[in-house]
Order: sequence, then structure tokens, then C-alpha cells
Amino acid sequence: MSRIIQLLLIALTAATLSACGSNVKLDDPQKAATIENRDADAAAAAAAAAAAAANAAANQGSSRTVAPVVAAPQDPLNEPGGVLSKRSVYFEYDSFAIGADYLPVVEAHARYLNANKQRHVMIEGNTDERGPREYNLALGQRRAEAVHRALAALGVAEAQMEAVSFGEERPKAAGTDEAAYAENRRADIVYK
Repeated sequence: MSRIIQLLLIALTAATLSACGSNVKLDDPQKAATIENRDADAAAAAAAAAAAAANAAANQGSSRTVAPVVAAPQDPLNEPGGVLSKRSVYFEYDSFAIGADYLPVVEAHARYLNANKQRHVMIEGNTDERGPREYNLALGQRRAEAVHRALAALGVAEAQMEAVSFGEERPKAAGTDEAAYAENRRADIVYK
């Protein structure tokens, strides 16, 4: 804090000295007015700097911080409500065919991955709890591979994708009704 006070005193002293010293003869009114304006501008700038230093000293113990407003480019993956925020493709019972409702989701992720070659995805196939464990693992894999093939058909590089199955092991919704089962029959596109 004492450093801020020192800077404040130095700024005020500089402003005072610049306002007082001049080697221009004051008998020329035009030069005198120019010098006075320059000195007034310097004094105003020094006063503004001193006020900012005093404000910083007053807020030094404060937890409040003021950050400059900078419009950073937002990653479309994090845009709320955007098509890229949808990362699950849902399937009908005992099916691995991508429905027409989910083609725009797959296409949007393909465009994003094609534009961002450094990004990679894990496509995780899932099922509901009905059926034997081995069957559900195989069905989950077929679902993940269906999305993988669709992305590849849209130009996404094989090196950017990996398809895995979790079968019934990672349910999204708990319950034994059709609504819960429908939430669990999916392939999730997970960015790494």
C-alpha cells in the first residue's frame, strides 16, 4: 500500500512541477494560452492517474475484481441450446439404425470435427437393462459403430473417432418403465 501512496505522490509532484515550469515568455498571449492548456492537460492526466491509484489502494483488500470485457470466441460445443450441445443419438428398442430425428445431430458433429481436426471423440454405445449382458454389449457396440460409420461417411477422419460399448452398465435414467428405457438406448458422442 505504501508503494501506491509513493506513486500517487510522484504523480502529483510531476503534475505540479509541469504546471509551474515554463521557459516561454508570457508576453505572447497565444503561446501563454497554449502552455496553460498543455499544463492543464498534464495536470488532469496526473490527477486521473492519482485517482486510479487511490482507487486501487482502496480496493486492495476487497475481494471484488473488475475484469475488462473482452468478447472471447465461444466454442460452439459449449453453446447452450445449440445443436452441438446435443451429444446423444437415441435408438428404438433392439435397433441400431440412426433415426431421421438424429441425423442433424450427427451432421453437426461431423461438420465440427471436420473443421477441428485436432478434436477427437469417443462414441459410447449404451442399451437399456433388458436382455442378457453379452447381447447388450454387442448391441451397444453396433450403436456406437453406426454413429461412427455415419461420421466417417460425412468425412470425419478415422483417427478422430473411437467406438466402444458399455451395454447396460451406464444408464442415463433409473427406472424400469419405457421412459427410462428410451433414455438408456443411445450412443453418446464424448469429446476428449
